[in-house]
Amino acid sequence: MKLHDGHIHTPFCPHGTADNLESYIHTAKERDAQSLTFTEHAPLPRTFDDPVPGKDSGMASEQLHPYLQAVTAAKEKWKNDIEIKVGLEVDYIHGYEAETKALLDEAGPYLDDAVLSVHFLPLNDRFHCIDFSPESFGEIVKEAGSLQAVYALYFEQVKQSIQADLGTYKPDRIGHMTLVRKFQKRFPRDFSDEIWQFEVLDLVLQYGMSLDINTAGRYKPDCGEMYPPGKTAETAARMGIPLVYGSDAHASKQVCAELAETVSHLQAFER
Repeated sequence: MKLHDGHIHTPFCPHGTADNLESYIHTAKERDAQSLTFTEHAPLPRTFDDPVPGKDSGMASEQLHPYLQAVTAAKEKWKNDIEIKVGLEVDYIHGYEAETKALLDEAGPYLDDAVLSVHFLPLNDRFHCIDFSPESFGEIVKEAGSLQAVYALYFEQVKQSIQADLGTYKPDRIGHMTLVRKFQKRFPRDFSDEIWQFEVLDLVLQYGMSLDINTAGRYKPDCGEMYPPGKTAETAARMGIPLVYGSDAHASKQVCAELAETVSHLQAFER
């Protein structure tokens, strides 16, 4: 079984740890990974007001090229030991498609891989970060009017991200497609979100994209499952959607977390 961790952050993440690139690489090697992709949070659009208190959802614009250079250097240094891919995690933000395309046009020639994720929801003329804290999630629910309205809005944004025109270098992988469930133990559903999940899978297949099978939710105390959950991931595999497994590590100790067993399980369903 070839083990690839396709979603890893770095010391360039302003809300992560200071663990250096080599510590992530060493952990990947210790856990028998053959390859990995660094996917740091890309700079947010310059005209976008980051809604989190620390304004630290993405790396600063001036850090983009130092990041690309650092990962490219690591890729060359370790090429005989482990395959390293240069990547980004890019936010889809409704209304900021042109600025996102400009960023991708700038960074795209240096990238081997990229993830397209939704973290920000437009609601009542401002944006909210979906995964910042249980308290802020509760405020979103209150403003939206119901938990079901938040889920509907989130999945609509994911579907828009799949269909968005972001140019030649648009990421071809959808990140943690059920991130809205991060605080589900605090905010239990009295409705099913499966229809929205399957609508996302249909679009991923239609647009020839791949899916981030993200184990981070398993070690989030209010979630307890990966993104997307097992049943949805199995359905995606049966549909023939390419699956890219990732830990979403923000610390070196999280690299490859629970990946081997996830890969082993889902390979039985892949076409």
